[in-house]
Amino acid sequence: MSQQAETIDNGVVVSGELDDDDNSGNSASYTKAASLLALHSGPGFVLPNAWDAGSARILEQVGFPAIATTSAGIAWSCGVPDGVTLDREEMLDHVGRIVAAVGVPVTADLEAGYGDSADEVGRTVAMAVELGAVGGNIEDARSGRLFGIDEAVDRLAAARAAAPRGTFVLNARTDTYFVGTTGDAFAETVDRAARYVKAGADCVFVPGVVDEDTIGRLAAAIPVPLNVVAGLANTIDAPTLFSLGVKRVSLGGSLARAALSMLERAGRELLESGTLGFLDGAIAYADLQRRFQPPRRTL
Repeated sequence: MSQQAETIDNGVVVSGELDDDDNSGNSASYTKAASLLALHSGPGFVLPNAWDAGSARILEQVGFPAIATTSAGIAWSCGVPDGVTLDREEMLDHVGRIVAAVGVPVTADLEAGYGDSADEVGRTVAMAVELGAVGGNIEDARSGRLFGIDEAVDRLAAARAAAPRGTFVLNARTDTYFVGTTGDAFAETVDRAARYVKAGADCVFVPGVVDEDTIGRLAAAIPVPLNVVAGLANTIDAPTLFSLGVKRVSLGGSLARAALSMLERAGRELLESGTLGFLDGAIAYADLQRRFQPPRRTL
């Protein structure tokens, strides 16, 4: 035994005594969390979003240093629409499979935290940490409307308390542009961002911004790294976003949409002509078999 620890009701260790195996796992998580956080200090990085273990393995093999999950892609892979259609346990089951499939840091799309109260948001984050996720998004809107700013701050503070700084990269998502506000969207975004940073956010995610000038102004006004999603409301490329001051470019459900679009095109070709042109450039069966071999573990 080497460290004090105590468990809370969902089984996450927060203080009391930990054995050496627990310390080894914690050390690996801390290293991954530090690696993910360090990416935000560079010139900018692209964070692709996986929707299952297979897509995560491919993205890791391409060379991405970290991977995010996509709640939209996961929902679509289950044959249901995005938007809290899956409950917390179902979503975290998919997140856990993605985390287990790769060796790079994984940050989870936790939507609005899967709970009506701040305590439930904290429990969701603790459960994600237990699965090995070293980061996560928490949204400040649900069912098409923003939470009041004080409530949103309380929810983020609970997330931070469940996963202390340095162990989990907390990405505060504000949907001021995505779902709209009654006032000036820029001013409210900056105000919310400042409050979220005080509550413990490591970075701020603002989806739904479509013009370069606004993105540049947000990057300058928000005191932590800015995350913008590409391929959703805008199609601005990553190098341009980096030049505007964005540090983290995620894709949301865009890669999943591209994969499903390819599947639809292949199906239409088969149905309409019976030809196999969709296989041009496809990865060979033997190559995929090799790629999906269990990774070798070193002792």
